[in-house]
Amino acid sequence: MAISVKRVYESPAADDGLRVLVDRLWPRGLSKAAARVDLWARDLSPSNELRKWYGHDAAKWPEFKRRYRAELAAHADALKELATRARRGKVTLLFGSKEPRLNNAYALRQILQVRMRTASPTGRRKAPRRSRAVA
Repeated sequence: MAISVKRVYESPAADDGLRVLVDRLWPRGLSKAAARVDLWARDLSPSNELRKWYGHDAAKWPEFKRRYRAELAAHADALKELATRARRGKVTLLFGSKEPRLNNAYALRQILQVRMRTASPTGRRKAPRRSRAVA
C-alpha cells in the first residue's frame, strides 16, 4: 500500500510504480513521452470551479479538502479502482502545481489512505469497532 506524490515535472524514477496524473489540465510544456504518465485520471481531479476557487490559498486548504472529498463522491468507482491498484503495488500521484504540499494530489493520497484502511480486501467497508465495556 504505497502511494507517493510527485510533481509531474520531476524525472520519472524506476520505483514510481503506476504513474497517475490527477490534474484536469495537461501540464504546460511537457510532452507525453517525457511525462511517462500511465493513467490520466481526470475524473479524480478537482472541478475547474473548485480549482479556480482554491487558487492555492493556504487559508482555504481545509475547505478545499472538504469540497474536493465531496466532489470525489460522484466518482466512487474510479476512486475504488485507484485504491485497488494501490493495494496491488506502488502508485505515484502526479500533479503539475508549483505548490509542493497544498494541492489535490496530496489531498487525494490522504483520502485514498483512509479509504484503504477502512476497507476490507474485497472492497467492502469494514464495520467500525465497538468498544466493549469492562465490568
